[in-house]
Amino acid sequence: MNPPGPLTDSTHSESAGGLAAGLYIVATPIGNLGDLSPRAAATLAQAAVIAAEDTRVTAKLLHHIGVRVPMQAYHDHSDDGVRQRLIARALVEPVALTSDAGTPLISDPGFKLVRDARAAGVNIVTLPGPCAAVAALTLSGLPTDRFLFAGFLPAKAGARSTAIAELAAVRATLVLYESGPRLAASLAALAAGLGDREAAVAREISKRFEECVTGRLTDLAARYAEAAPRGEIVITIAPPGEAAPADAETLDAALLAALEDASLKTAVAGVSAALGLPRSEVYARALALKSAGGG
Repeated sequence: MNPPGPLTDSTHSESAGGLAAGLYIVATPIGNLGDLSPRAAATLAQAAVIAAEDTRVTAKLLHHIGVRVPMQAYHDHSDDGVRQRLIARALVEPVALTSDAGTPLISDPGFKLVRDARAAGVNIVTLPGPCAAVAALTLSGLPTDRFLFAGFLPAKAGARSTAIAELAAVRATLVLYESGPRLAASLAALAAGLGDREAAVAREISKRFEECVTGRLTDLAARYAEAAPRGEIVITIAPPGEAAPADAETLDAALLAALEDASLKTAVAGVSAALGLPRSEVYARALALKSAGGG
């Protein structure tokens, strides 16, 4: 993919004396600390305060780059007061936002801070970098022209099945996060709800024991049922295959049902779209059914 414009070493938000006031969304390593960009390191070092998902995790990163910066915990359980205080500071000084790993706002609560900061007129800058979802997609060997990031599946079986059913018709590669103890059950549920599609399980991305295991969902479910893996896990799943052409019986049943309460033209258009058949073919069959007294 080509960049949207010429590359530059600076940003409009940086002043001669350092960082201008604003909210800086800083992507941090998902494993290998060497993946922290020089720009991200400089931004963290110059921030007046860092809004961190877990201050203990970010403290380790700051120690790695040799800087000390005040931090404010900002996570799912932070109240509106914390958010408003961060926004007030971002109006007059640089505030950095980090998650535990990867790109903030991807499966974490940072979007609320960005949304409210933008509404308040805060200057917002993003520093692109590591993202487990995209990294796993590149490892999987599955189609990358269209993909849907769906985060974590619900923990309870019923809600999980409902969520999977909603994803079944999506004609794109699916990307999900999962934990080791739940991996096998989620893979089995995905196989039941989506069909036995090609998939990949990536874990420990960018770390020493990085791996990406590919196969059918049922095979992967069986593999990980024997031993739950450790580390952060990303599941990628191939898009659905092309649907088999509808047979004559299916076409007739669909037309008869549609003709009960729709005009010939409307019924033909609806059935053609639903079954993926040429409109001329559906129209001809609809006329034959009507002449035979079927509609």
